[in-house]
Amino acid sequence: MSHALVLNASFEPLQIVTWQRALQLLFLGKVEVIEESETEVRTVRMTIRVPAVLRLLEFIPLKKRKQIVRFSRTNIFIRDQHRCQYCGNRFPKMHLTMDHVKPVVQGGEKSWENIVTACKPCNQRKGGRTPHQAKMALKRNPSRPNWLPATAIRLTVSRTPEHWKLYLDLLRDESDDKAPGDSS
Repeated sequence: MSHALVLNASFEPLQIVTWQRALQLLFLGKVEVIEESETEVRTVRMTIRVPAVLRLLEFIPLKKRKQIVRFSRTNIFIRDQHRCQYCGNRFPKMHLTMDHVKPVVQGGEKSWENIVTACKPCNQRKGGRTPHQAKMALKRNPSRPNWLPATAIRLTVSRTPEHWKLYLDLLRDESDDKAPGDSS
């Protein structure tokens, strides 16, 4: 059906939820509806338009919330910017693999510090060896990131619902107004 954009009480975009979750938040009294979609949900007793944009009634302080970056294939690719850490070329996700810098057969662990993004040819060339043994240099040593860019909400202009554009443009306008190095 559709999704809804959830804004903090300060009108900052927080997340995208399903229409079912949007209605649940509304009926729990946690949000107010800012924009409605054209879609309606009908029950025996009522008809309600599905919310398109919701605003939380209570502010969630985002600075205080500890950001823990989950170890996952997707987050490894994001950290490494979809680049093979051996040849340096950028690839689509389907042409990338995760490579253990120190192979498992040599005691390597599955961790942020031991896994990098590699293209299939480089991963095969390296095989079950360390980069040093394979005479291949890493472009960047892997490490645990403190944060990842906001990739949870990946939207294109053509796919962004009209109801959301005003609230997402506010973010872009604020960041465009800042001068490089401006931390305010």
